This record gives sequence, C-alpha cells and structure tokens, in this order.
Amino acid sequence: MEIVQIVLIGIIATLLYIILKDIHPSFAFFLVLITSILILFIVIQQISVIIRLLQSLGNKASINSFYVESIFKIIGIAYITELGSNITKDAGLQSVASKIELAGKIFILLLAIPIISAVVEVILNFVPASGGHFP
Repeated sequence: MEIVQIVLIGIIATLLYIILKDIHPSFAFFLVLITSILILFIVIQQISVIIRLLQSLGNKASINSFYVESIFKIIGIAYITELGSNITKDAGLQSVASKIELAGKIFILLLAIPIISAVVEVILNFVPASGGHFP
C-alpha cells in the first residue's frame, strides 16, 4: 500500500529533520524539500487513476472536454499551490507563502470563469424571460 510508504517516508524524514535542524539547518530544509517532492511523485501515480475515472464520467454525461480539463487544471493548481506554500512556510517565509496562495487563487479564478459563465447561461435558459421583474 502506497499510503504506508508515504507515512513511513514522512516519519523517517521527520526524525532526520529533528536531528539535522540544529546541526545543519540548510540540509534539514533540503530534506523537507526532497521528501515533499518524493511524496508528490508517489501521489501523482495514483492521480492518473482518478483522471481516467473522471474523464470516463465526463464522456458518459456528455460534458464538454474543455470543462473537464479546466477542472483538472484547477485541482492541479490547488495542490501545487498548497505544496509550494507549505514548503515556503517550512522555510520560514510566511509572506512568500501568502503570495503563492494569492497567485493560486487568482489562477483558479481565471480558469473557473468559463465554467461559471456556462453555469449562469444554463440557469438563465431555465428561467423564463419576465422582463427583469420577479412576481
């Protein structure tokens, strides 16, 4: 099971970090960075299964592939942003981490605009034209 591997890698990295942080802080941070990247690569292998499932569901529901791809990009941006933000927080750079988070939110919003527009368009098609007045 991959989760057992991930947890063991995390525990070993934590123990090594505790030992190294006072002796060689730069090596300790490098250890955290390498561990994060290693765990990310393990998880990415599992993501392909999820992507295939969501693509299959999108095809069955006749959803435009543009929207499915946009959702994948949004999810990817969220995870990458969180990873980058957490790494910079671990390095003690809170202000850089907050800028990374802001950038991630802006990019997610940019990708979400076409999806939001399509949802509003569908809603407007269901609402009868009443000249802008509600009963």
